[in-house]
Amino acid sequence: MSVQPTETEAPPRGHVRIVYLGPVMPHWRVDSDFGERNVIEDFRQRALARLLLLPPHDPQFRRNRERVIRDAERENLLIDWDLGQPEDEGGS
Repeated sequence: MSVQPTETEAPPRGHVRIVYLGPVMPHWRVDSDFGERNVIEDFRQRALARLLLLPPHDPQFRRNRERVIRDAERENLLIDWDLGQPEDEGGS
């Protein structure tokens, strides 16, 4: 999933990729392709604080993921998620 800016918005301040590492701690890694280092590091700390103990199948993950997405929107960052599985699981 990628959040893209509209034509009326300013160019993005950076890009982050949040990667699920698996069931063993730590569960998450936040990578960046570009952007001001301080902005990315501050975002990384906030995102990891919300996601650190949550695997993607945890019910709290969905709520915290939405909070991380809103935080990225406020900071004008592009965000991609790599959960190690297809977005559409089709049930289960």
